[in-house]
Amino acid sequence: MHRIAGWVGASCRAETTPKEMENSMTRIVIIGGGISGLATAYAVEQVAAARGLKVETIVLEKNGRLGGKIQSIREEGYLCEWGPNGFLDNKPMTLDLCDRLGIRGQLARSNDNARKRFIYSASELHRLPENGSGFLRSNLMSWGGKFRLAKEFWIPKREDDSDETLAEFGRRRLGPEALDKLIAPMVSGIFAGDPVTMSLKSCFPRIYELEQTYGGLLRAMLKLAKQKRAERKSGKQVASAAGPGGVLTSFVGGIQELTDAAQAALTGEVRLDAAVSKVAKKSDGFEMTLENGEKLDAEIVVAAVPAYALAAMVEEMSIVMSDVLKAILYAPMNVICFGYEQEKIEHDLNGFGYLIPRQEGCSILGTLWDSSIFPQRAPQGHVLLRSMMGGAANPTAINLSDRHVQDYVAADLRDIMGIDKSPDFVRIFRHPNAIPQYTRGHGQRLLAVEEGARKIPGLFVTGNAFFGIGLNDCVNASNSTAEHVIGYLERRELAKK
Repeated sequence: MHRIAGWVGASCRAETTPKEMENSMTRIVIIGGGISGLATAYAVEQVAAARGLKVETIVLEKNGRLGGKIQSIREEGYLCEWGPNGFLDNKPMTLDLCDRLGIRGQLARSNDNARKRFIYSASELHRLPENGSGFLRSNLMSWGGKFRLAKEFWIPKREDDSDETLAEFGRRRLGPEALDKLIAPMVSGIFAGDPVTMSLKSCFPRIYELEQTYGGLLRAMLKLAKQKRAERKSGKQVASAAGPGGVLTSFVGGIQELTDAAQAALTGEVRLDAAVSKVAKKSDGFEMTLENGEKLDAEIVVAAVPAYALAAMVEEMSIVMSDVLKAILYAPMNVICFGYEQEKIEHDLNGFGYLIPRQEGCSILGTLWDSSIFPQRAPQGHVLLRSMMGGAANPTAINLSDRHVQDYVAADLRDIMGIDKSPDFVRIFRHPNAIPQYTRGHGQRLLAVEEGARKIPGLFVTGNAFFGIGLNDCVNASNSTAEHVIGYLERRELAKK
């Protein structure tokens, strides 16, 4: 399957003749000023300059600030992340971007506490086992559940290539208890999703590949452990079968330092409060209609916006493409930051935090001990806890009042961590469309969008609605988009000669 970022067609501006085009710039409009749009604009400018191509980039952002869901808010000495709080350093994409932006020295790696993760089950926090012996000693799962999980070694790999959900995969390979206590909390923690609807191939392609390559997860763990021992001397890092490797990484001033630096590095124009309502195809490019009535022409358009926003923009160009984009759903999320004086918290905060299986009946999906992960997140002598509420399994939580949200979080923290004191600091951030859901059939939807985009020459699509929701995924897709844009421009220049 080709990446959506690679969809492109030929076009040029209507008011420019071929002869004039030789000395003119190609206008490229990037719709969306989140990390995907900013990284794409920056990469296009850098690659174009290196290859001697003249481009004029314009970033259109509907809000009054750039960064999308990346926003680091410092108040009363606390640093609260409005959205994502970092990226894993086991892949080079975001680290390379930091190098190019000159901000590598500002990175802050999470401390060793981030390695200790917990699951709340049966009124107790259980540390997530990191190896086989730890798993056997853990009380997280019953002995029946452990034996069922061990049987995974002898379960043959699935030959049917249909799109299996995470719940189906979990029951088939690991058993219902592992699904409830391991897989489901992981899915809610990463995607705020429901494993009953989420696609294994689209959400966790690595796990799908492990079964297909090694025959199962336990077989893969043994093979990869052997490979890791063999390569340890070389310093190489191998991802495990249990999950991604790497260290959670941010910046001293919060993850917003990344988008701020990308914005500062742009040479083109940036327009805030510039919401696009419609993108229309012309014979020689595109005409964008902004909500304020302004019209803007461009040879190439890169859409780095949520799927539902793009669906509205392209509806007149392709109703089929628009309908498919509308089928990519988003889970709502409330992010709640509680700050306390350290002395008010008796619970040991030596860890990353915890996730909660749905069966426990709690209001929140889990809580991160932010000031334990990154000590700069709270004032001296204070701690910061960040809880998540809502998701695909509890979408109505987005409609709760601030008072109810705060009360529900406080009740769960009291039951789980024994915190019976009121927080000194509270901030509630609401995301009605927080995270795209890669549900069953996501791969087929991408193929349908690809087919629709082929009929709209000059349109590129990127962002976290398609091939990964993490920062590394977004930066990687942005780099791919930029390469395809520049490749198209080079072919166009070559055709003139």
